[in-house]
Amino acid sequence: MRIVIAGGHGQIALRLERLLAARGDEVAGVIRKAGQGDALRAAGAEPVVLDLESASVEEVAEVLRGADAAVFAAGAGPGSGVTRKDTVDKGAAVLFADAAVRAGVRRFLVVSSMGADAGHTGGEVFDAYLRAKGEADGYVQGLDALDWTVLRPGGLTDDAGTGLVRLEARTGRGMVTRDDVAAVLAELLETPATAGLTLELVGGSTPVSVAVKSVAGN
Repeated sequence: MRIVIAGGHGQIALRLERLLAARGDEVAGVIRKAGQGDALRAAGAEPVVLDLESASVEEVAEVLRGADAAVFAAGAGPGSGVTRKDTVDKGAAVLFADAAVRAGVRRFLVVSSMGADAGHTGGEVFDAYLRAKGEADGYVQGLDALDWTVLRPGGLTDDAGTGLVRLEARTGRGMVTRDDVAAVLAELLETPATAGLTLELVGGSTPVSVAVKSVAGN
């Protein structure tokens, strides 16, 4: 498969790129800065420099044309303010989804967040983040032209992955390693029957492949 990942220099994205490249997929990662390219190349991915806060739908669609799947894994980051939650966590996700539709790329994965909710209240930056992610998820979920899956991990850690997770519509709060999030995304890309599902993910006791097959109904 050819897979294009938005936010290609992110911690989950780099892990996912390594997994996909290792299994023989062709991977491109969209990044904002050319200086991030070496990290992508080391992971086995092709860097594509394009700022999703200023690019047009057609510019992004051009990157996506010919892809078998798209993954939105971009984020404004923990040091950003409310404005960039809206322009990146929401705006860039909407742009990437619209571009996938225009390019004819049906399979579309979103790396969201547990607690994402367009109606979330509160005035802190993290509250704005959860609202932005919820609004972005809702937009993608409303696009009939996409075979979308929304993945909402719990608290993220840099511990070594265990390969054991809990993946359900509702898991309750918990932690999960970035390694295991990437492994689940890689498995979801190979499991089209998970289209139309919004899933929460935390560490657990079920092997990744088994957990994904379970939610897919296999």
